[in-house]
Amino acid sequence: MAVDLVVSEMGAGPPLVILHGLFGSRRNWTSIARVLGRHHRVVTVDLRNHGESPWDERMDYPALAEDVAVLIGAVAGGMASVCGHSMGGKVAMTLALTAPERIDRLVVVDIPPAASRGTSIDRVRAMRAVPLVECSSRADVAAALAATVPVPAIRSFLAQSVIVRPEGLAWSVNLAVIEREFETILGFPDLAAGNAFAKPTLFIAGGRSAYLRPRHWPEIQRLFPAATLEVVEEAGHWVHADAPQPFTRLVERFLGA
Repeated sequence: MAVDLVVSEMGAGPPLVILHGLFGSRRNWTSIARVLGRHHRVVTVDLRNHGESPWDERMDYPALAEDVAVLIGAVAGGMASVCGHSMGGKVAMTLALTAPERIDRLVVVDIPPAASRGTSIDRVRAMRAVPLVECSSRADVAAALAATVPVPAIRSFLAQSVIVRPEGLAWSVNLAVIEREFETILGFPDLAAGNAFAKPTLFIAGGRSAYLRPRHWPEIQRLFPAATLEVVEEAGHWVHADAPQPFTRLVERFLGA
């Protein structure tokens, strides 16, 4: 059963739905949505088990895609362009392959339609091990992660998933379900043979990222025969954060803004 996703909207024009990656939220995309909102009605989404959206025991791509399909039906008249990063890109691709009538144009950011190993389950375990009762701020959480997450930018990103409640700090991501379903999240669903999304599709890769590589192109072409690829050489996996201006230019050009 689909869950009711929490969204934010800005701008006006043809609808564009943006899906964040693992441990992310719609808030990560606010500045990008503000730029793209000059020509589009941008709907940023908290996927299930993330942000302010409901938690659920299912965390597989068909379920995540169904949530977005229902959302597009409710807020975008049944069809929208969709942009997804990392895990959100896999959600977007699954939706495109199973309910192509819901998507006008598809943007996939630095993730292939294949299993990916760039994220370690150790990050989930490190987050679960943080003594939130002893922390009073996100800075405290980031400091608690330092022993197991050596990269400051990643620690800061993970700490953004902490929310402040009257009774103290809490995670806004369902870490128990994410840990249990981690292999599913890293993978990509084995969809029925013959599925393909023939509408315009743009893959954007980070030049300094190992997630989307030339070896993935044959499978991309099989599933997305109208796909094109752009590489933002100065960016890593978080292309939109590392190089926001080149990223938004590529998306606007592709969407016809």
